[in-house]
Amino acid sequence: MLNIVLLEPEIPANTGNIGRTCVAAGAKLHLIEPMGFRITEKQVKRAGLDYWDKLDYTIYDNYEDFLQKNPGAKIYMATTKARTVYSDASFEEDCYIMFGKESAGIPEEILVDNEENAIRIPMFGDIRSLNLGNSVAIVLYEALRQHGFADLNTKGELHRLTWNGEK
Repeated sequence: MLNIVLLEPEIPANTGNIGRTCVAAGAKLHLIEPMGFRITEKQVKRAGLDYWDKLDYTIYDNYEDFLQKNPGAKIYMATTKARTVYSDASFEEDCYIMFGKESAGIPEEILVDNEENAIRIPMFGDIRSLNLGNSVAIVLYEALRQHGFADLNTKGELHRLTWNGEK
């Protein structure tokens, strides 16, 4: 199982969308406090629609609490400051992919100690960053692709619509 880690997320709609993406991808979501909202807020649940109850997630008091409860975890850190492009990383099946808060990303003091595991999404021009939900989806689905989309529905079967009981 892949793990998505949000360090101090600030925007409830982003976290809700990421939760929904994690459900669709079979990934676990790790949320590190402080967050800019309460997890019970309507915006978070609305963004995750009716999937929030299917989400496997854990909330941690802070970054140290996360590290203590996940000893030895292989953590990739998504940042615009990395040298390695996300598609050049080899994601292990049980790795953790961390994303920082929307306004500031992952703090420098954490990145300095984890430079070899820092990854980035290439962008054109002077764009500061992508939306957090989009960034998570891009990197998560690359990790899934590397593992052959194991356990995901890849058949792409079309389902016929029925109108008034007719096909």
